[in-house]
Amino acid sequence: MSKPVVLITSATGRIGRELVARLAAADQFTVRACSFSPEKADTLRELGADDVVHFDLNDSATWDGALDGVSAVYSASLDPMLEGHLAFSRALGERRDQIKHVVRISCMGADTNTASYDPDKHSSRAGAAIPLMLQHYWWGEKSLIDAGLNVTVLRNNFFMNHLLKTDSETIDSEGWFSNPLGSARNSFVATRDIAEAAAVILSEGPERHGDKFYDITGPEPQSMNEIAADLGAAMGKPIEYRAQSMEDFERDFGSTRAEFFEYLTNGFYCRCSPDFYNLTGHKPTSYADYLATPGVSGETGLEELWQGNLWKKGEDAMKDAAQLKQ
Repeated sequence: MSKPVVLITSATGRIGRELVARLAAADQFTVRACSFSPEKADTLRELGADDVVHFDLNDSATWDGALDGVSAVYSASLDPMLEGHLAFSRALGERRDQIKHVVRISCMGADTNTASYDPDKHSSRAGAAIPLMLQHYWWGEKSLIDAGLNVTVLRNNFFMNHLLKTDSETIDSEGWFSNPLGSARNSFVATRDIAEAAAVILSEGPERHGDKFYDITGPEPQSMNEIAADLGAAMGKPIEYRAQSMEDFERDFGSTRAEFFEYLTNGFYCRCSPDFYNLTGHKPTSYADYLATPGVSGETGLEELWQGNLWKKGEDAMKDAAQLKQ
């Protein structure tokens, strides 16, 4: 009997690579990995992908071939690509008799369907709205639900390393990084833990996890000085955190990202969820361990820190997506 086919979108990303390696090792699925860049196909095959297909959320001509024979989909997309994801969700809905399960990557706070939620009411600042990026994450979930698909959502805390990638050059050459988070503590999550949770959910299937929404966090909330200490220990040299004003941060990255970081400073991402333990049976990975130890795909968190980054200083990556209407 042939194995069911699972499609891994964003397979070359930090979560995607780890998920490909985990699913390949488990040998429960035929693993079809999506790649936008042909030169990355060999890496995915080395991780165990049975098949690598060209896939572009902004090019619907690439979708049919990728979805041929697929029964489960791991769905992840970069924040500025929301419009492409919404269109792809509709295409998946047209195949809902074929697609039995979709696991979607989302973000803590996108809980419109599981909590009382007013997008025009900020929880701590009068007159401000819920950050647009969190509203977008909900739109990404809702598009799959509205398409009639059997959906499981991983609502993740802020990724370990993600906030540091914008300063990777100064970390390496000068030993410092900056952002406006200051002493606010956040339970940053390891991307390998998100992949492990997704692998468990896909293997156990929609019968157990369909229409479920899981918050995935790290094991402890940490401040920026604590993050700097862990990073310095992994690199073998002192790393300094330099506080940045929100105004300077907004000039660097735009208002949409700045309002999300303001949300982080308010403590909403401080709590540690039991959902990862309940899925896997063990505690989440600490930042120190993430930096120093390899995941199933073979990379340590420290090695991953120097890889590609969407957010560039002086560029508002969310400028176009911010104009999108639901």
